[in-house]
Amino acid sequence: MATHTAEPAAGGAAAVEHLTLDDRVWLLRAMLLMRGLEERAMTLYRQGKVPGSFYDGYGQEAVSAGAAFAMGPGDRLCILHRDLAAHLIRGVTPARILSQYMGRAAGITGGRDGNVHFGDRTLGCVGMVSMLPDMMLVATGMAMAFKLRGERRCAMTWFGDGSTSRGDFHEAMNWAGVQKLPVVFVLENNQYAYSTPLDKQFAVDPVERAAAYGFVGVTVDGNDVEAMFEATHDARRRALAGEGPTMIEAVTMR
Repeated sequence: MATHTAEPAAGGAAAVEHLTLDDRVWLLRAMLLMRGLEERAMTLYRQGKVPGSFYDGYGQEAVSAGAAFAMGPGDRLCILHRDLAAHLIRGVTPARILSQYMGRAAGITGGRDGNVHFGDRTLGCVGMVSMLPDMMLVATGMAMAFKLRGERRCAMTWFGDGSTSRGDFHEAMNWAGVQKLPVVFVLENNQYAYSTPLDKQFAVDPVERAAAYGFVGVTVDGNDVEAMFEATHDARRRALAGEGPTMIEAVTMR
């Protein structure tokens, strides 16, 4: 597998409202690369070369690729375990990712972790916290810092549908809404929280909860990378204009 990556526009295309042909090629490449990396990592896991557990984002490649591509180089991304394409978009190489999975020194954490708790801060990526959806609180805190400093920057994180039943979700949503923080929440609605189906998880579509906290909530096809880019681009624009957070519900399937 190749270990080089093409160079996206400054880690993304935040300044561009419409995708070019080259942008679309890069997005397709990032999604295919994510799929190939995870297939290779799964093989390594079955061979006993990846310690601990292994989590993949099969079928959800467009969610992280499209959203990450809409962010600027100064923005910060709190990336989860099913969002490998976001790391690729930001410039992390496949070789470093595979080294990370195997707990080697060439990995992002220098061999101190052999799983998904990684993020290259020099590329604007924040290392994952295992407890879900704690990264919503991290992203909200970062957005608060941006606002207090008067910086035109945005934070973004991903989380699953099961996370909407936890207190962390509501705490982050409430504080972000009250403070009108520049943060984007991406809900990956992949129909199951581990083994719990949606009808056992919540009584209303979770995107409706955004309005309850005073900000915009939109639903998009999570398998459409261009739709993900457009929704995130609009959310980032609102955030930088002082209009507060956005929750994007990306409907997909695990």
